[in-house]
Amino acid sequence: MSKLIGILIIALFLFCGYHLVMYYDKVQNEKEDEGKQAVAARQVGDRLPGIPTPELRTSLGAAEREGGAALGRWLKAHGDDIRDPRKAWIELDYCVLIARDNPAEARRIFADVKARTPASSPVWPRIKELSKTYE
Repeated sequence: MSKLIGILIIALFLFCGYHLVMYYDKVQNEKEDEGKQAVAARQVGDRLPGIPTPELRTSLGAAEREGGAALGRWLKAHGDDIRDPRKAWIELDYCVLIARDNPAEARRIFADVKARTPASSPVWPRIKELSKTYE
């Protein structure tokens, strides 16, 4: 009888160990997927149509590196030249950059982008992701 109990304890230990290892692998895979999705999302934003000239792309990159204030100035200067969906993506980047300093403005811009963006847009998944923060 004691041998049977010992075998059951060992089997239970192996069973729990196996499930612990499987859970750890699942969590690691989810973390890797989230990282890949963040990189892919950024790449999707860079490939969206709507910026007509390479000069605007270059100046946009410089404004993004300088921060929220510079990106806001860039949007005021060139916002009429940019079309959706790229314009919506840039405005969402701007919302994220200014959210700490000016949350009311970030919410206003987010609401504007959300109102004019259809659910079929490539920007929509990002809007859904950010809606938890800005609504």
